[in-house]
Formats: sequence, structure tokens, C-alpha cells
Amino acid sequence: MTEVKICGLTTPETLKAAVDGGAAYVGAVIFPKSPRHIEPEAAGPLFDIARGRTAIAAVVVNPDDDLLSRIAEHLKPDFIQLHGAETPERAAEVRALTGAGIIKALPIREAADFDAVPAWRDAADILLFDAKPPAGADLPGGVGHSFDWRLIADRSFSAKWFLAGGLDVANIGEALRVTRAPMVDVSSGVESAPGVKDISLIHEFLEAARRS
Repeated sequence: MTEVKICGLTTPETLKAAVDGGAAYVGAVIFPKSPRHIEPEAAGPLFDIARGRTAIAAVVVNPDDDLLSRIAEHLKPDFIQLHGAETPERAAEVRALTGAGIIKALPIREAADFDAVPAWRDAADILLFDAKPPAGADLPGGVGHSFDWRLIADRSFSAKWFLAGGLDVANIGEALRVTRAPMVDVSSGVESAPGVKDISLIHEFLEAARRS
């Protein structure tokens, strides 16, 4: 069965909906430019709702050591999701500093973008393939854009991997049919406005993924 990650959760009600609905992963976005941003000190008590029931990921963009230390102290995530220009060497430092596993987001627009995968073979526990944002965009993801799923349809990877980018209740079935993704990540696709998660959409997405 496809595993689902609901990312960018900021309220007890929506986090509980994700966990109770069967999400395998939940994510806290710790990046001030994002409408889903939450400080590590606030994320810790909030995500206690999920602790021990589903895997917790902290989504960061080119984090410094101070931020990572705050995340490790307050949130204690199972995974750090690196969504910036981090290198495999930096990922090793992040792992050592936080004690968390590594999810590495790789932006995809064309087939050549998969050339980045081999460098992460030993550095990331899980890869996440997201749509490459337009040039000059403030956000590296979570903007509701998809890439051409046919680019990934016949590929196999040694690491576990998520399909991300523009997924929602209407297209998750087709996305899984084309890609056969073992794991999917959704954020804006279960929102009623940027950063505002919708409990009904969370339940509908989880159910649609289960049916596909």
C-alpha cells in the first residue's frame, strides 16, 4: 500500500486528522518564507500528538547548526527533510548533529535532473522527487506544481522514495498509476488556502491513495 506523508501541518486538529487517517509520515515546515512555517519550540509540543504513532519529519532549507540544534532539542524528529542546496557531505553533518534520518528533496523538471540521484545513494535514507520551482521562486516546494510523471515511470531506485509536487485528491490516482510510487507527499493539495490545511481534504486524500 502506498505510504502517505502530510506535510506542513500547524494545528492540533489537522495533525490529528492526518495521524488518525493513517498517514505514515507527518511534516513540520521550519522555514520562515513558507506559509506553513512553525518554530521548533512550537512544533515540539504540537507534534507530540503524532509521536510514536507516525514518523515525524522536519522540513528545512539550507539550515545552519543553530537551527538544527533547536529542532533536535524541541521537535526530536525521526527525519530531517533537506529541501535546499545541501550536499551529501552536509547531510552527514546534519545526521550527526540531530541523530535523525535524512530525506533529501530533489527538484525535477527534465530527465537530466535524475543525474543527481547517485550522489545521494549513501547519504539519504529516503529521496523525495518534487517539481522544480520556477526561476526566482521564494519557495523550493509546496507551490502546487507537478512535473511530468512519465519522467519517473520506468525508473527504479535503491533508496525509498516519495513522489511530490502538485498532488491532490483529483490526481493522486493517475499519479500512482503512472509512477507506481511507493510513497507520496502532499501539502498544498490538502489546503483550502496557502498554509491552511483542510481536515476533509486530508481524509479524502488518504482514502484516495488507499484506493489507488
